Amino acid sequence: MSKVALVVGSTGLVGEHLLGLLLADSRYEKVIALSRKSLEINHSKLSNVVVDFNKLNEYSDQLKANDIFCCLGTTMKQARSKEAFRKVDFEYPLELAKITKTLGAQQYLLVTALGANTKSSFYYNRVKGEVEEAIGQLGFKSYHIFRPSFLQGNRKEKRPGEEATHTFFKVFGFLVSNRFKGIDSIKVARAILATAKEERGGPHIHESGSMQVF
Repeated sequence: MSKVALVVGSTGLVGEHLLGLLLADSRYEKVIALSRKSLEINHSKLSNVVVDFNKLNEYSDQLKANDIFCCLGTTMKQARSKEAFRKVDFEYPLELAKITKTLGAQQYLLVTALGANTKSSFYYNRVKGEVEEAIGQLGFKSYHIFRPSFLQGNRKEKRPGEEATHTFFKVFGFLVSNRFKGIDSIKVARAILATAKEERGGPHIHESGSMQVF
């Protein structure tokens, strides 16, 4: 049966790969991509909906899909404040979940981060844990959380320290367990799509190590 996918965060490392995989997969007859600005991509299956994420409810008539893929995320440096960070990493994914659940979505697949925990002393990890928990309470038939370690790939913007971290994993990666080892963003995207196609019911958490095989 052909399905409709909705992906948000398609300009990020994981989201960009995932969008390409979804467009190439015959299982999905339509792929809705939400973005702040028009995407520089054209495809017969793609419906690019340019939205104001602060007013998602105003676009509800364009958000009906079977599977929801949320790859939204920012950094404290990019957000510039805790409030702005929480809006992107907590409020937007949760609001999207509420709206799409009401519209009949069956699966919600969320990318957070290694170390996500509501009790973490690190604000970043604590918010990631809180959004996992909040969306989990909505009762999706199938709910999957992906917690990648340091993401590797070609970012459009450079982040201080990432090149050094990438070099470290390239040289000394064999000494680090799969759980903590840096992971290529395409592997995460493949893991997400493969999981969605299994349609397993209930909540599931996928740690970084388990995604290294994709």
